[in-house]
Amino acid sequence: MFRKTIMWLFTSLVAVTLCQSASANDEVRKLNANPNYWAFPGGDYNNWRYTELNQINKKNVKDLKVAWTFSTGRLQGHEGGPLVLPTSATGLPHDTLYIHSSFPNDVFAINLDTLNIVWYYEPQQDEAETVPVMCCDIVNRGLGYSFNQIYLQQADSTLIALDAKTGKLNWSVKNGSEIVGQKNSIEGRGVGPGSGMTNTNAAHAIKDKVFTGCSGAEFGVRCWLAAYYAKTGKLAWRAFSMGPDEDILFDKNTTSLGVKVGKNSSLNTWCAEGESFKAPATAPTTCKKNGDQWKIGGGSVWGWWPADFDENLVYYGSGNPSTWNPTVRPGDNRWSMTMFARDIDTGIARWAYQMTPHDEWDYDGVNEMILVDMKVKGKMTPALVHFDRNGFGYTMNRKTGALLVAEKFDPAVNWATHIDMKTGYPQTQNAYSTHHNGEDVVSKDICPAALGTKDQQPAAYSPRTNLFYVPTNHVCMTYEPVSYAAGGNEYVAGQAYVNANLTMYPAGAVCPDCPNNNEQKDNMGNFIAWDADKGKIVWSIPEQWSVWSGVLTTAGGVVFYGTLDAWAKAIDDKTGNLLWKFKAPSGIIGNFHSWTHKGKQYVGVLSGIGGWAGAVVAIPGLAAAPDEAALGAVGGYRNLLNSSRNSGVLLVFSLP
Repeated sequence: MFRKTIMWLFTSLVAVTLCQSASANDEVRKLNANPNYWAFPGGDYNNWRYTELNQINKKNVKDLKVAWTFSTGRLQGHEGGPLVLPTSATGLPHDTLYIHSSFPNDVFAINLDTLNIVWYYEPQQDEAETVPVMCCDIVNRGLGYSFNQIYLQQADSTLIALDAKTGKLNWSVKNGSEIVGQKNSIEGRGVGPGSGMTNTNAAHAIKDKVFTGCSGAEFGVRCWLAAYYAKTGKLAWRAFSMGPDEDILFDKNTTSLGVKVGKNSSLNTWCAEGESFKAPATAPTTCKKNGDQWKIGGGSVWGWWPADFDENLVYYGSGNPSTWNPTVRPGDNRWSMTMFARDIDTGIARWAYQMTPHDEWDYDGVNEMILVDMKVKGKMTPALVHFDRNGFGYTMNRKTGALLVAEKFDPAVNWATHIDMKTGYPQTQNAYSTHHNGEDVVSKDICPAALGTKDQQPAAYSPRTNLFYVPTNHVCMTYEPVSYAAGGNEYVAGQAYVNANLTMYPAGAVCPDCPNNNEQKDNMGNFIAWDADKGKIVWSIPEQWSVWSGVLTTAGGVVFYGTLDAWAKAIDDKTGNLLWKFKAPSGIIGNFHSWTHKGKQYVGVLSGIGGWAGAVVAIPGLAAAPDEAALGAVGGYRNLLNSSRNSGVLLVFSLP
């Protein structure tokens, strides 16, 4: 009888666990399938940023007007965007919009019937400790939802769950507190802003877990993706971007690697000792065996993460290795700059593909992955499409990690000629390398600049056209690595660890034959439509400044995006023709969203300039700084001061 009771309890426990896991998964997936709401940062688990709503369409979008606005009360960069949820998700008697602010990451619940604030939450964060170590502005990229909870990843690395109905704090956890004292950590280093670690990503609710990342590569932080149980805040697993296999969560028997590697998949290949080192040929090929540089290796994770539930995989990218100056870290520096596919429940990597081995230019690989079942080379494929900072658009088989397409999505890209489709390695050009034979060199006219051909601004996909719509940067740079001998700094916890100076300028000066340059030679951005099967630009719209907003595609045939000089725009999804524009209070770096309320379609976006490209406007004091300030952005974007000022306003549009 006792044994039967134990077996019954065990079976019941498993059933309850599976039920809880499925309930969160099913609820959010059902909400994502309902175009009247917006329950996940990317619009759905495929990261399409597409809505089936078509009340607003090509014919009537010209009539779009401001329906209402909401000020967050904060004035620096506003990325991300709102969640819109029904009463069944919140327990409130009305549909509710949830919106966040830049630091200190306030959260507001807004009654969509009255437009009054239902509740707000103001995190208590140490501004003096946190803000100075936030690279590239004090942005936050949004909120997550599941189990009647709103999730916020605070800048100071605290992950919290708020009751969706009341705003009450359900649980709070310091992201990374579990690793203090770990054998593979730098001695005496903690986590959080004191060590240079912060967070800017939206928390992503997937199944029974909440996913979050880590920022701080510019401060020598070794970063990760972490999964916490949504109901309790307890850590489920954490996967570092570099280190031994047990830290990266590689399984030598099951993990597939998309580039040719040596015997050891992690520690030794950080240095590439004893291996054929292919990128670039001018770099030194050996370093101290199992040296400690990987412990301050970077690999930040702060993008937008889709999930494939049939494969039980979550997808994301890792950022640059530390320090920027590559002389002190010879080798491929795996697994920085890498796409990962990981099991949602265990974190074990199914596959990994490194896009920019031995990064010399800060080409973070954190940009979003978009999942689409599509024809690639004539064959239906479970595809993953990724527009990397390095300027190449990748199409992968998302189940296996096989590289299918890799082409430049800005013709100005020159640091590499192409991607070798057999090895997966970029074929770099020595003229744009930042070191030769172990010596630092100043390199000019490198394209793209460090902020990449695309940074955090998420692209979108439309099943109407089978095209991807990509906001891009058309920017090049001069890059000066700084060695320790020349005054560079060695690693100190909580202090900047960059060791490079750079300036940025329009790509037209470097690439006079690039498309659009005849129209606008000084443009620093393009908005493009991309064919991911052919790896080609279908059409391109030049913009004066980098296009730093997220994109929305619609069943009405309209594509929405915004500009740094404060224009919200709507274009035709097939031709790119301009259909509507609106002058916003400030530059737009937020992401467009759509929902309905009482039968009416709305489109919303945050207006509030900032981020790396907009830092010269957003951050006090930068206007008078030298060109190389803000990691090179000030010189390139200084004239934005003539067209935008700070703001923090949610703009909501509808038809009259």
